[in-house]
Amino acid sequence: MKWASLFLLCGYLLMIEGVLLAVATKQFRDVMTRGSSLSQSKFHNKLNSWSSDHNVWNEKLYPHWEEGDPRWENCWKGGKVVATLTSDSPALVGSNVSFSVILRFPRCQKEDNDSNIVYDRYCVNGSVYSYFPDQYVYNWTQWINNCGSENCTYNNSYNVFPDGRPFPYHHDWRRKNFVYVFHTLGQYYQKTGGSSAIVSINTTNITVGKQFMEVSVYRRGYRSFVPVTAASIIYVVTDTVPFYVNISQKNDRNTSDHIFIKDIPIMFDVRIHDPSHYLNHSVISYHWNYGDGSGLFVSNSSVSMHTYRLSGNFSLGLSVQAVIPGPCGPVTPPPPLPTSPGVPTQLPPNMTTPTSSSLTELSTEQPLAEGCHITRYGAYKAPLFITEGILEVNIIQMTSVQLAATETENSMVDFMVTCQGSLPTDACTIIADPTCQVLQSEACNPVNVADVCLLTIRRVFNESGTYCVNITLGDAASLALTSALISISGDGGSFSRTAEGVLIACGFLVVCAAALAYFLYKRYKEYKPVEQKREHETTSEGLSVYFNNVKAVLFPANNERDPLLKSKLGIV
Repeated sequence: MKWASLFLLCGYLLMIEGVLLAVATKQFRDVMTRGSSLSQSKFHNKLNSWSSDHNVWNEKLYPHWEEGDPRWENCWKGGKVVATLTSDSPALVGSNVSFSVILRFPRCQKEDNDSNIVYDRYCVNGSVYSYFPDQYVYNWTQWINNCGSENCTYNNSYNVFPDGRPFPYHHDWRRKNFVYVFHTLGQYYQKTGGSSAIVSINTTNITVGKQFMEVSVYRRGYRSFVPVTAASIIYVVTDTVPFYVNISQKNDRNTSDHIFIKDIPIMFDVRIHDPSHYLNHSVISYHWNYGDGSGLFVSNSSVSMHTYRLSGNFSLGLSVQAVIPGPCGPVTPPPPLPTSPGVPTQLPPNMTTPTSSSLTELSTEQPLAEGCHITRYGAYKAPLFITEGILEVNIIQMTSVQLAATETENSMVDFMVTCQGSLPTDACTIIADPTCQVLQSEACNPVNVADVCLLTIRRVFNESGTYCVNITLGDAASLALTSALISISGDGGSFSRTAEGVLIACGFLVVCAAALAYFLYKRYKEYKPVEQKREHETTSEGLSVYFNNVKAVLFPANNERDPLLKSKLGIV
């Protein structure tokens, strides 16, 4: 009876010890607590190369500190390390989604070529800063050489992850002094690295929707690894093709306002978000409906051009269909059309984002092969406002302006400009070098054009040389540009004097030629008999017509027939 009671007491003690040990032992799910409420709420399929977060966490080698623990204040010399975690989501189901974490060290600290953390002595205004007592913040290379047989984290018994698995052997293992533990969907992945790390997972077994990813970062210490920072992010897995549409048009003033110009082609450039190249071998078709009654257009090109001939509001619709090669199986009907809204990725602010809508026009598409493909869809809609705009600008005349004698150091030129389309409200002139690359001067002025787009822009050139002149006319919705090369030679005002010299020389030659011709004509007429006049009457009349034509070319001042140029124009 005594022995029985003794055995019973030992059994109770062992059971209590086991319970206490189980309570004291931490699992990964207990340490990675940032997303515990999301990851533990439902069952998740197994991710390739990831492990269950029910595994035991080695807290002795990798201590866990709760948020607000004062030990966080001294986990890094000189300040705090911040981890930036990013992803390339949204990811289409079946593709890979990648995560990148980058460590940002305190001010004036950086990682050298050996992955040691050193002080940047030139971080203060680019000059040498001698305040730092030592070159190194953490000289892990020296730690390795001095470790020897001591119990430090460079010994083989300490080169293990939190779950006890040994570090993978790399030729540059001395440069991997950080341990990264990623956690999502109730599973974890661990790896060593420098100041940055990348991990990628396949989304085939991930539920569509928003998911949570977190990472904890540890650094090497003498007796254990030390937590330095943590970060988390929301990523998205979708069953619709993620894409955005870049809309652009010549002469359009602002592409982000969705206001475009009538009678000028608009370019629609579809950019599918596929960073893992999952759709490289897919057959992708684009179904366009421009909303102007022109019909439905189907194309295999991601770029489409369309010209709206009428002004007003239009609704652009686009449906993208991707037929993705997949494992062959029994014949199945096409998947149901998406009804949930698509989730856009991080896009530039001036670009539009995809949304999901009814794809009834795609429901009649026939499969390419029985059960050997997967079909995914994506949809996009955008309102467009089409209005009148400036279609074209032309310089029809350049005239040198005669300056006063006291202003001969400058050359002044009047540019007569005309345009087609709407009337401009402002005019800008950019004067650059002959390659049109180096800006020399710029001037913008408001203009007031009544009925006809015809105006004169006056600009001053301070030096001789060849210039590229760009003239831009604009209104609220459009901008139109024209360019010209102009040569200013000699000293100031020489553009005018050169033109005058050429005109005077040409005029003198014309007068001499006309006088000589008139003298020969008179002499020819004086000595010819009267009876021969009739047979040469036709020749004389032809000669008279010829001289009249020459006069019209050489002296065109009174022959102007263009009523636009007769009106007095304002000068800008």
